[in-house]
Amino acid sequence: MRKTILIGILCTVCATAQTKQQSKAAASTAPAIYLSAGDLQATLKKAPAESVTDQAVRTITVGNLNVGVGVVHRSSKALQTSVSHDELTEIYHVLSGSGTLVTGGVMTKPERMPADSATVKDLAGPSMRGAGIDGGVSRKIKAGDVVIIPAGTVHYFSSIDGAIEYEVMRVDPQKLLAVK
Repeated sequence: MRKTILIGILCTVCATAQTKQQSKAAASTAPAIYLSAGDLQATLKKAPAESVTDQAVRTITVGNLNVGVGVVHRSSKALQTSVSHDELTEIYHVLSGSGTLVTGGVMTKPERMPADSATVKDLAGPSMRGAGIDGGVSRKIKAGDVVIIPAGTVHYFSSIDGAIEYEVMRVDPQKLLAVK
């Protein structure tokens, strides 16, 4: 009899806890942020054709970090520089075009980007920029490819075939980027 009562109490407690957990989960979720292909293309259309243009589309706070989405247009006619971001991981999804991306190695002629620059505040957080890379790994990337570039990894395009456009997701665990 005692065993039956204890099992009954245990089942009731578990059911109540599960119901509370389900209610809390349902009440505390927010809708997803949606960016259409049209949103990204409209932003890319603002880029001058013969430039390197990196534009933030949206940056939001997700729990204990910020996540940003941007688009980049790179023309082969523009100067390409190497870069590394102290705290920010980037994920590239190539939308169109192709080029050779070099990652790792040693940055040549490194210079710290000014802390008050738009690049640092809105796009990449504290970063270094250089003339190129000695060593590193070269990979030809093209539309459809995805590349994950961990924080602190130097990277740059050593060549671009005409132009390349890519979506960039920025994972910012220090919440350095301005929410947009």
